[in-house]
Amino acid sequence: MRAVLSAELEEFRREVRDWIGRNRVPELEETAEPRHRAALYNLSYGKWTGERGRLADAWERWQDRNVLSGYMCPHWPAEVGGCGWNALQMVIWNEELAAARMPRANRGLGEHLLGPAVIVHGTPEQRQYFLPRVISGTDVYAQGFSEPEAGSDLAALRARGRVEGDEIVVDGQKIWTSLGHLANRIFLLCRTNPSVAKQRGITYVIMDLENNGIQVRATRQMTGDDDFTEEVISGARAPLFNVIGGIDNGWQVAMTVLGYERGQMATVQHLSIERKFWQTVDEARRAGRLGDTALRRELVAIHARIAALRAAGLMILAGTAFDRDIERISSASKVFLSELDQRLARVGFRVRGVGGLLRPPGNDHDDYALDPWQHELLHSRCLSIQGGTNEVQRNILGERVLGLPREPKAVTP
Repeated sequence: MRAVLSAELEEFRREVRDWIGRNRVPELEETAEPRHRAALYNLSYGKWTGERGRLADAWERWQDRNVLSGYMCPHWPAEVGGCGWNALQMVIWNEELAAARMPRANRGLGEHLLGPAVIVHGTPEQRQYFLPRVISGTDVYAQGFSEPEAGSDLAALRARGRVEGDEIVVDGQKIWTSLGHLANRIFLLCRTNPSVAKQRGITYVIMDLENNGIQVRATRQMTGDDDFTEEVISGARAPLFNVIGGIDNGWQVAMTVLGYERGQMATVQHLSIERKFWQTVDEARRAGRLGDTALRRELVAIHARIAALRAAGLMILAGTAFDRDIERISSASKVFLSELDQRLARVGFRVRGVGGLLRPPGNDHDDYALDPWQHELLHSRCLSIQGGTNEVQRNILGERVLGLPREPKAVTP
């Protein structure tokens, strides 16, 4: 099964494929592997150092080629420095990059989350100031949404903001902040009106992270990665110019942010898990395990589910093309993908047997030393939490799609 696109889109595909072929940087092929996710973020922010620092020059060349061709932030409107590509063009762009095993050059959360908020809800003066600084890489952003008591239920946040003159002052705590240790700015949500319904009275504001009453602490994950942080915010200040969408209107801005790129990765999300699948098959072959009937059944079941995931991606693509509501497919696909990834990680670890419990040789000094397979098993556990927990996604499917009664709230003694 394949998507049939218009002649214009097929021509667009040929153009970007040719450009990627002329400009690709072969040294970056290995970053297509899922285990390089955190390191690739570091590259995006120009801070990939250590033994993998050799790739920093390659990344800089690739990034520069994208900037010179105008392909940085390509889904942004042309009037703010992007290419004005629509959702289908972005799907094609992502597909061709994945096929060429090239990472997408990007400006991280500044491009994908902050930019859309400013484009949709910012004033002309805010767009003129904030967006060029994202494209140039001058400002690097972290996302300050989640809190210890406000994860999946984002509207339960407790960080407080108050207006003092021409400034907003924020106190509170944020956690699971993506890449807070690499950023110099953070866009966050704070409650500015506690007297109204919890989805109202929330404000979206951009704040400096440095020298501004914000203490950033690394959060070590069980994989050893530290690409999340927590922030203790005490009297942090920002000019009211940095408030996007107006005081008390932050919930609407946040919903724009979370839904902006919906569906753009739909037709390529199966590719990384398919690569891991064939790596698992190769590992089983080397270990002499392919004769194991139970293992073969499990591998066949996983392969069939990868095909189903690809079909779901094409359904999302079709929904995007005709401007249809794809929430139900997106929620189901997110649950399906995360649990399939976890299932494959368990199978890959089982193939290795007890040897998979041993750390790589020569790394006794590193408490978090893992080989790629061990890292994959541990990292897969977060997939059913990030981006909206699977429990929340199932509630969306049950309540919004199937029309089932709302889940009863727990009774507090």
